This record gives sequence, C-alpha cells and structure tokens, in this order.
Amino acid sequence: MIIVLKKGCKKKTVEAVIKKVKELGFKAHAIVGVERTVIGAVGDDRDKHLLSALEAVPCVEKLVPILQPYKLASKEIRREPTVVKVDGACFGGGHFGVIAGPCSVETEKQIVETAIRVKKAGARMLRGGAFKPRTSPYAFQGLEEEGLKLLAAARKESGLPFVTEVINPEDVELVGDYADALQIGARNVQNFALLRRAGKFGKPIVLKRGMSTTIQEFLMSAEYVLSEGCKNVILCERGIRTFENATRNTLDISAVPVIHERSHLPIIIDPSHATGVRNYVPPLCFAAMACGADGIMVEVHPDPQKALCDGPQSLRIEDFAALVVQLRKLSKFNGKKM
Repeated sequence: MIIVLKKGCKKKTVEAVIKKVKELGFKAHAIVGVERTVIGAVGDDRDKHLLSALEAVPCVEKLVPILQPYKLASKEIRREPTVVKVDGACFGGGHFGVIAGPCSVETEKQIVETAIRVKKAGARMLRGGAFKPRTSPYAFQGLEEEGLKLLAAARKESGLPFVTEVINPEDVELVGDYADALQIGARNVQNFALLRRAGKFGKPIVLKRGMSTTIQEFLMSAEYVLSEGCKNVILCERGIRTFENATRNTLDISAVPVIHERSHLPIIIDPSHATGVRNYVPPLCFAAMACGADGIMVEVHPDPQKALCDGPQSLRIEDFAALVVQLRKLSKFNGKKM
C-alpha cells in the first residue's frame, strides 16, 4: 500500500506515520519526492485491510494499493528515476555510467594497470572478479580474498571504485568490507538467501538478470534486496538463453524500455557476457545508449589472449578508449551525462 501524505508534512509527523505502519505489522519505506512524501507499507497482502485505519490520520491524504507484485521496485511507489551513486560513478536519472575491467583478477600488475588505463579512457568504475562461479569445476575459480586485496590496491592507485561478485551469503561481509558495490550474478539472481543478506549489508548492488529469468522475476529479485533496506540497486541486462547459438546469449535490448516503464531502478547493459565476442561489444554499447540504458559494464583486459577467463569477449584497452570516444559523441544527441 502507498500512503500519500499531504504537502508540508513535518519530519515528526512522517515518523509518527512510519511508527504506526510498523505497529500494524508492516515494513515502512519512506520516499521523499519533489512535492510530497509517500510511505510504502510492505507486508502480507492478507493483512492490508489493517492499513485502512491510517485514513483517519490528519496528515494522510490517501491510500493507494500497489498493483504490481514488486512493490518497492515499482514505479507506482516512486515516479522519479532512482539515481545510484557509487563514489564518482552515477547511474540513472540521465546519467550514463561506464564500468570496465577484466572478468577476473589475475595479478596485481594486471588489475592495477587495467584500472589506471580504463580510468584514463573514461571509465567511472572498475569491475573484476575475485570469486568466480564457473560452469566447470576445473576452470579458474578466482583468487578469492587475495583478489579483493588486489582490487583494493587498484582502487588506491587509480581512484576508481570497484564492483565485484559475491557468490555465497556467508561471504557478503567479507566482500562488502572491500568492495564499493556488490555484484549478484546471473546464476544467483534467485538465490534469495544471498539477496536478503546483501540487501541487509547496505552496499549498492549490481543485480544481473538470469539466463532464463523473465522481467517480472528479475524485478521480484530486486524486490528482495530493496525489502531489506538497500535502496541502491542497479539492474543489469546481460543476455538471455534462446535457441540462437551465434552468440553466447541473446541480448534482450527491449528489457531497457520495458523496465524503465515499470520500475524506477536504473538498468545497465553487459554486452560482453551477452555476446561472448569482442567485435560485437561496441555496437551493442551504442544500442544501449540509444535505447535509454543507464550505463554499460564491459570486460577489458590488457592482453585478452592471455586472459584466464573470457578472453574472447574482452576488449583491448585501446579499443575500449575508442569506444568511449564514440559514446561521448552519441551522448550529445540523447542528453546522457557521462
């Protein structure tokens, strides 16, 4: 239920309504808009009739049912787009954030060199895997905590905040103590224990769409994170599994306008995992900006031929720099801020 408060409500009045919502057995999420404040009351639908008592509170203008199953992620509760800020990187509300870096952290030289050079080329955030969920148990699984330390060293040298994947619920605190943002990968999009734990931790979340996840299921996964108090969620479309085998996955570019219509959360595109082929990455980055995406996440490696993970889809640093130049030109036409 959305509790719409009258204009000019004071902070103490808002707090009193929130207290009442909690007393009725619901979680209260206050959203301060340009003109007025609304409070999202989230809980068991079977008890929503209890909220009708709030209509008698003087500062309450009206109660509005939330029709979508994803309550906090829905545009019904927040019309303005959410802007997620991770240090100097911004996503949403007209901002186009650029995240770049290798699939996995391999050595200190590799990650530090990449961080410095992608920042110079125009990246606002570094990506790199310390824990790697791989299809094969024999493939490189990442350097784990040592990889987190190397990412922290790269942040210190370059000034770029970094996002890295967390795989297990019990590792959320470990990864979160190092990282500026936590990534929840496609294989874990419906790992509800992980979603809840990450949401409680409070760091910004980059949530990737699963290979067979519908848009509604995707937004319901975001709802798990939001319901635990984390307001900074960035959705990431990284391709879905279809009958087509010319690319690694099929990039669902239509997910961008659909999600913008249904949700206030920012959505970015990962063309590297969508295609698995570096030559296809730049055109899909241009498509991402053209269709209104709030950023991109691309894999970049100083020497893709020697990469321990996903070398064929990784851009060379000079190619990434050329890509950003073209994106800046395109941003002038659609008003995106890079």
